[in-house]
Amino acid sequence: MTETTHRDTFPRQYARTQRFTLGEPRTFSVSADGNRVIYLRSRSGSDPVNCLWEYDLTTSSERIIVDPLVDANDAGDLSPEEKARRERLREAGSGITSYSVDKHARVYAFALSGQLYVGDFASGTTTHIETNGPVFDPRLDPTGTRIAFVIDGELVTVDLDAADPKLRTIAGRSVFGESETVAWGVADFIAAEEMGRYRGFWWSPNGQRVAVARVDESPVQQWTISDPSQPSVPAHSVRYPAAGSNNARVGISMFDVADSTSPSIPQRDVEWDVSLYPYLADLHWISDESIHVTVQTRDQRTVVIGRARWDEPQVVSVQVETSDTWVDLVPGSPASLSNGTIVSVADRDGVKRLLIGGSPVTPDSVDVRHIIAADDDAVVFVAIDTMRPESWTIWSWDTSTSTLRQLSGSDGVHSASVGGSTLVLRRSSVTMRRASVSIRSLDDPFAVLADIDSMSEIPLVEPNVRFLRAGSRGIPCAVILPKHVPAGSRLPVLMDPYGGPHAQRVVDSYAAHCTSQWFADQGFAVIVADGRGTPGLGTEWERSIHHDLATAVLDDQVEALTSVAHEYDFIDTNRVAIRGWSFGGYLSALAVLRRPDVFHAAVAGAPVTDWRLYDTHYTERYLGDPNVDDSPYERTSLIALADRLTRPLLLIHGLADDNVVAAHTLQLSAALLAAGKPHEVLPLSGVTHMTPQAVVAENLLLHQLDFVRRSLDLQ
Repeated sequence: MTETTHRDTFPRQYARTQRFTLGEPRTFSVSADGNRVIYLRSRSGSDPVNCLWEYDLTTSSERIIVDPLVDANDAGDLSPEEKARRERLREAGSGITSYSVDKHARVYAFALSGQLYVGDFASGTTTHIETNGPVFDPRLDPTGTRIAFVIDGELVTVDLDAADPKLRTIAGRSVFGESETVAWGVADFIAAEEMGRYRGFWWSPNGQRVAVARVDESPVQQWTISDPSQPSVPAHSVRYPAAGSNNARVGISMFDVADSTSPSIPQRDVEWDVSLYPYLADLHWISDESIHVTVQTRDQRTVVIGRARWDEPQVVSVQVETSDTWVDLVPGSPASLSNGTIVSVADRDGVKRLLIGGSPVTPDSVDVRHIIAADDDAVVFVAIDTMRPESWTIWSWDTSTSTLRQLSGSDGVHSASVGGSTLVLRRSSVTMRRASVSIRSLDDPFAVLADIDSMSEIPLVEPNVRFLRAGSRGIPCAVILPKHVPAGSRLPVLMDPYGGPHAQRVVDSYAAHCTSQWFADQGFAVIVADGRGTPGLGTEWERSIHHDLATAVLDDQVEALTSVAHEYDFIDTNRVAIRGWSFGGYLSALAVLRRPDVFHAAVAGAPVTDWRLYDTHYTERYLGDPNVDDSPYERTSLIALADRLTRPLLLIHGLADDNVVAAHTLQLSAALLAAGKPHEVLPLSGVTHMTPQAVVAENLLLHQLDFVRRSLDLQ
C-alpha cells in the first residue's frame, strides 16, 4: 500500500514558517568595539526555537552561544507579563525571544520559561540563577556587573560580581506595601501597544543607578475575556483603557543600588505635572547624574522633553513640540549627545526631519522614520524619500562636519544596527527571495565585510509586483498580478489594504507581497494601496484623517481602484472584493457598508467596529476625547451603518484578542442581525490579535479564498 504524502502549499508554508520569519537572523546587538555581532536565529525556516548566536569579525566566524534545547530548560511556560510582551510585539517565536548584553558584549542574560539565565561570551557557559518567581525582562547594566528584572510587578536586582549573588528587591509591594494594582519596572498597556515603549526600567551608564517606572492600574476599567469553547476555564479580567476612560497612572523613581549591602536604598521620585502630561513616552540617561524624560499631554498636541537630576529630580523643560492635530512619537527619538544636546525627529516644512538641538538638518524631501543610534560622531537613522515611499534608506548625519550621508542603496527596505564603527544592514526587496543581512563599516558602508546567513524558507510563490502612484493624489500602490494573464480574460479584483496610520503595505519587500501573490495566482488582480493617513508622504498626508478615520481612507481606496483599472483593461471592476486585518478589517467592512456600488464583498479580520471600544492613546489622537465631542466617533462607527449592508461580509475575530476585543465583531454582528442583514462570522477560539497557530493561519487563508469566490460567483 502506497503511503500518501501531502504536497506543500503556500498557505501551509506561510503558516509553518510564521510568515517566513523563522530562520531569519534578528534582534542584533553590536559590541562597543564593533568586532562582534550578537543576534537571534532559529536553525531552519520551520524551526520556531530561537538560539543566541555570535559573529566575530576578527576571526570571520559564527558560533552558537545558547541553544535553549541544550543549554537551558525551555518548558514553554510563560509569565503573564511575558505573554503580554509577546502580544504587544506580535512575537510568535519561541526559545530565546529577547536578550540583554552589556556595553562591551562580554555578558549576556535572558529569560526562558520564566527562568533567569546569565552567561559570558568568552567561555560560552550559561548559568541558571534561582529566583522566587517567573522572571520578566532581565536587563544587564552597561558594565555587566548587575542585572535587573521584574518578578510579579517588583523590580529585583542581582550583583553578579558578588561572592554570593543574592536577589534584592528594589521596588514593589513587599517594599512599599502597595496594592496589587501597582507594578514596578513594566510598561503599561498604552505604552507597549501604542507608544513603542516596551520597557519599564533604565540603567545609568555606570550601572549604579536605575530609573524605574511605577504603574498604578487602579483607575483603569476592567474588562473580561473568556474562551467560550472551554466553559470550564474561568474568564480573566484585563485592565483596558478605552477611549474617553481612565488611563493607568505612571510615575518614575530613581534608585541608587551601588551599595548592595545597605538595607536602605536611596530613592528620588521624579516630579512633573502628571495631570497635564500623563503619558510617559521615553526615558534615557544623559549621564550618571541626569535623565531626559519625554512626556505627552492626553490630547497629544504637546510633547515635552525635560531634564531631571539625581540631586534635583524636578523635571525642567528643555524642548517642546506642539501641533494643532497631534505630535507623533518617533522610534529612537529623542536621543542625546554626551553634552546633553537633544537629537530628535519632528514635523518641519511638511515632513519629519532630524533635529539637532532643535534645528532641522535633513532636507524636506526626506521623511525620517526612526533614529537607530546617536553619539558624538554620527546620528544614524531610517528615512523615506517622499518620491519613492516604498523604499526605506539608512542615512547618517556627521555631527563634526554637519554633513548628510547615505549608508544604503535606494532600492528596498533597509533596517540597521550600529556598534562602534560597525553597521549591520538588513535589506529586503521584491527582487530578492529572502532578505540579506550584511556586516559593514560606517567608514565604507557599501563594502561588505561579512554576511550573516538566513535559514528562512524560500516562498512557494514569486511576487509579480509593480509599484505605481495612482490617481490625482499619487496614491502609492502595489499591483500584483498572476504570472500570465490570458488574452481576452477579465480578472476579478481583490483590494488588500491595511490603510491606517503608522503602517505601510506598499513596500519594496518580497515577503510582504507573498500572500497577495497567492491570491493573484488564484485568478485575481490584487491591489494594495496606501492612502491618506499612512506614513511616508509627509505631514499633510498623514494628518488628512484628523477627526475622520473613514472618509479620506475609503476615498483613496476607491480612487486607487479606479486609476489602476483604467491602466489595466483586463481588470473587472464589476467583481471587486476587499480583505484586511485590524485597521484593514475596519476599512474592509467600511467599504461594503459605505460603497457597495464599488465593493461587492468584504473579509474583515479583527475589525474595530466602534472606536469607543478602542484604546485611549491611539483613538483619541485621531478622533479626540469622546467625552468632549462624540461626533467623530459616531461618524466613523460601523455599527451605525449596519442597516446599509447589501453585500456579502465575513467577520473574523480571535476570541482571546485583548487589543481589538471580540466585542467589536459581536456588537456589529448583533446590529446586522437586528437590521435583518445576512452576514457570516468566523470566531477563532483561543486566538489573539495575531494568528500564530499554524492550522489556524493556513485554513484562514483558504476560508477567505472560498468566501471571496462564493461571493463574487467565481465557483
